[in-house]
Amino acid sequence: MELANIDKTIIAKAQQWLGEDYDEETRKHVKQLMDEHPDELFDSFYTDLEFGTGGLRGIMGVGTNRMNKYTVGMATQGLANYLHLMFPALPQIKVAIAYDSRNNSKYFAQITAKILSANHCKVFLFEELRPTPELSFAIRHLGCQSGIVITASHNPKEYNGYKVYWEDGGQLVSPNDTNVIEEVRKITAIDMVKFNAKPENISLIGNNVDNAYLAEVKKLSFIPELIHKNKDISIVYTALHGTGITLVPKALKEYGFENIHLVEEQAIPDGNFPTIISPNPEEKAALAMAIDKAELINADLVLATDPDADRVGVAIKNDAGEFMLLNGNQTASLLIFYLMTQWKNKGKLHGKEYIVKTIVTSELLADIAKKFGVEYFDVLTGFKYIAEVIKKYEGRKTFIGGGEESYGYLVSDFVRDKDAVISCCMIAEAAVYAKEQGITLYKLLLEIYKEFGLYYESLLSITKKGKSGADEIKQMMENFRTNPPKTIDNSKVIVVKDYKLQKNINMLNNTVSPIDLPKSDVLQFFTEDGSKITIRPSGTEPKIKFYFGIKSALKTAAEFEKTENRCKEKIEAIKTDLAL
Repeated sequence: MELANIDKTIIAKAQQWLGEDYDEETRKHVKQLMDEHPDELFDSFYTDLEFGTGGLRGIMGVGTNRMNKYTVGMATQGLANYLHLMFPALPQIKVAIAYDSRNNSKYFAQITAKILSANHCKVFLFEELRPTPELSFAIRHLGCQSGIVITASHNPKEYNGYKVYWEDGGQLVSPNDTNVIEEVRKITAIDMVKFNAKPENISLIGNNVDNAYLAEVKKLSFIPELIHKNKDISIVYTALHGTGITLVPKALKEYGFENIHLVEEQAIPDGNFPTIISPNPEEKAALAMAIDKAELINADLVLATDPDADRVGVAIKNDAGEFMLLNGNQTASLLIFYLMTQWKNKGKLHGKEYIVKTIVTSELLADIAKKFGVEYFDVLTGFKYIAEVIKKYEGRKTFIGGGEESYGYLVSDFVRDKDAVISCCMIAEAAVYAKEQGITLYKLLLEIYKEFGLYYESLLSITKKGKSGADEIKQMMENFRTNPPKTIDNSKVIVVKDYKLQKNINMLNNTVSPIDLPKSDVLQFFTEDGSKITIRPSGTEPKIKFYFGIKSALKTAAEFEKTENRCKEKIEAIKTDLAL
């Protein structure tokens, strides 16, 4: 692409960034793009980085479609304006800010703090990197009206993000999400942003909040005496160069685990993630070094957290003594089953308890809840919707736990986002529980499958980068929406759920009923043989995601591998039928 072929309005947007409102380094970089890299200039300015319902996430660099000082600044000014609209009677609005190990995270956090301080807000800024769940905790602990964490979770190293929380400690939900977006859109020029900090409004926080948070985490333990008995259970932990290193080892030690082995090469926070291709605990390659170490020392359990330590990957030993990775649904099922068992054993189930899962998470969680007589709720993808349910029933019902297939889980409600620190402790505790029953976590999982059925799920993510990719994803969704398949792998599609149109369509009798959830660009197809296929564009990455879920009976543990392979073959057949 040549500069002459780029739309003039895009060129005009770029030229504005050559003005005096922008610093010299930014102006120099924009000029270089105009002179030498017109393709990159186009991608950097063809649109504005959207402040979505959760905040910002994008590639770092100059331009309106990038994460930088100015896009972060405009988002923060819009948020500050909204906070003053919502809390006019408060003598001073309070906001907590945390950041992860990514490149520029600390810088963006400091920019955010300066702008909020200039807008007469009291800012509590973590002095060093900290996990996202601690930010959620800090909001309530410090009596804040909002919170911000600078992170792009498990995205590639080129990305960063800006995630906004409300006074309940959960991410923004309706109507605050759309209202904040409106205020951010009103910031149309950089001179509307108050960059001149008022240092007296900024306080650094650290160990005091850590200690308060860890004290609450420790209270969750059901079996401290059994952990003490099994304190030498061997755990390998990797932080994947992220924030988990600040709290996960401490939390495990607080629980009583004494035999913790760090993957030292990945214990150093580093936004370039030098030892891994992607800092995503969903991916086998990310846990390779941890598993190698676990095999070397004959460990019992492997735990890995993503850069902002809200998600956890787990590896356990199978009957052959080989480490196998659990997927997010398997970990969630083990956790929920363990929590339910302990609540029942301790006589804490009184009929007002509940769990929450997302619509793409395994139906096995719902079956487990039914067995224990515990209510369950389905919500849209995104942990903010789990937090919304917790807020709705606060004081009336008791939240036991919840999770989503993308490796995020929460136990108790003093945090209002997925929490890998708590999850690591609870997974390790569940391993101790299984050991006391004379089995492993692997055998406990098989016992669950034997009782409820082998639920097998798989995820396919297709990446489509740039504007053309975004257009292609949009067209794929439109095609599935307007021309839904009549059969999938030779099984009739009997129900179509369209969450964008909020319609539940019975394909057998052509009746339509409403879906009582917020609008979301998600489609689900349910087939006659019990399969569930969910399609949704990612809200944070240039991807379209396909979730596959099927169920098969498992009579004996010996048949697990054979049954699982049949499930895999069925999912491959479904992919072929959908031309994926």
